[in-house]
Amino acid sequence: MQRREKVKEAMIHAWSAYEKYAWGNDELLPQTQSGENSFGGLGATIIDSLDTLLIMGLDEQFQKAREWVANTLDFNKTYDASVFETTIRVVGGLLSTYDLSGDNIFLEKARDIADRLLPAWDTPSGIPYNIIDLAHGNAHNPGWTGGDSILADSGTEQLEFIALSQRTGDPKYQEKVEKAIVALNKTFPADGLVPIYVNPNDGTAYGTITFGAMGDSFYEYLLKAWIQGNKTSSVKPYRDMWETSMKGLVSLIRRSSPSSFAYICEKTRETLTDKMDELACFAPGMLALGSSGYGKVEAKKILSLAEELAWTCYNFYQSTHTKLSGENYLFNPGRDMSVGTTWNILRPETVESLFYLWRLTGNVTYQEWGWNIFQAFEKNCRIESGYVGLTDVNLALKDNKMQTFFLAETLKYLYLLFSPPTVIPLDEWVFNTEAHPLRIVNRNDNIAGSERQHKPTVGLQGRKTGRFGGN
Repeated sequence: MQRREKVKEAMIHAWSAYEKYAWGNDELLPQTQSGENSFGGLGATIIDSLDTLLIMGLDEQFQKAREWVANTLDFNKTYDASVFETTIRVVGGLLSTYDLSGDNIFLEKARDIADRLLPAWDTPSGIPYNIIDLAHGNAHNPGWTGGDSILADSGTEQLEFIALSQRTGDPKYQEKVEKAIVALNKTFPADGLVPIYVNPNDGTAYGTITFGAMGDSFYEYLLKAWIQGNKTSSVKPYRDMWETSMKGLVSLIRRSSPSSFAYICEKTRETLTDKMDELACFAPGMLALGSSGYGKVEAKKILSLAEELAWTCYNFYQSTHTKLSGENYLFNPGRDMSVGTTWNILRPETVESLFYLWRLTGNVTYQEWGWNIFQAFEKNCRIESGYVGLTDVNLALKDNKMQTFFLAETLKYLYLLFSPPTVIPLDEWVFNTEAHPLRIVNRNDNIAGSERQHKPTVGLQGRKTGRFGGN
């Protein structure tokens, strides 16, 4: 409980700094005590923080944020938005807050922004373009991809848009995002490993295979769409695709020498690269979460692999001077791991996996590791006006940005790591890739009218400990 309070205090510090120096802007620049609009001026930090404030019982802060959403938030902006980032942060953040509070303003706003994103799926294959002008609906892909879509950006909208169809009774959102999965399934490789560049015209894919940047959350959403759909027959194709991909993941596992750290390689054609992103540290949590869907023997193997990978990810942190992880790691024979890219931008993936492993195994070691990581953030990244990342994890050089996901994910997963399992129980909620919990409801492929009578999970009055779903 003391550790949980420390994490809550960190959230209050981060939020208060944002409120003081960057209110209404997307992100706080703590060193210069100013704000920056890196997401088109949608108040991304506010929206990303809403459910964290609720879960922690920070009602006063939440009410101020709610007023801003109700009275100031405006999506009619001539701005080229990332469909992926806007979906996971904004649509996900608003829907989660609706599920937690029952307040219709959040559902209305989620629908408004989702409607602006929908034209991105109007492609020959149904695989979306990754960028769209929010005011005019013009969709395209970034120039640097040669006109192709990115795997993670195209396969990580299912949870949010399916939830929106469930909450509104309008099937159009679900139909759009599931069309993309159908298209990817048509050319799905035998090992389930899809390269990161996907042609939006015919769905063919090429390039590197990775569980790190540009690949990661596609695999996560295959599993979570199955969980979101209550593991019924209508969502079994998601589970089947995911299990195929996990066979592929196992084929990419290598172990370092001399310490035998398990890691996930990247692959280009037939060539394996001994490199692993910190972003890929979501995989231990995903494997643990999906292990229960297997038979007993296979489940044990998958969970054991999850625990091995979590140990590697924890050592990404332990291996540096600051005890904070770099962005990626290289593995060389006889030398175990070494930092590749040296920055740390307050990422959540390792603590996310520690949260799942603690929940699913009850092993308090994961709480200890999480506490060590939290203390390293406190020591190296906390300044008077918020939290900053590091440009070098060995030299402890600070950057000038407090990423929205630090409040949405890193602090939330740390808080939940030290909370009873009855707070956001995993059999009632599924987290999107930005750590926004969405309530699991019975899937209804006819949609119409399903869930129109949405009941709030918890009233906002008199709840000081910030617990959802139990005592």
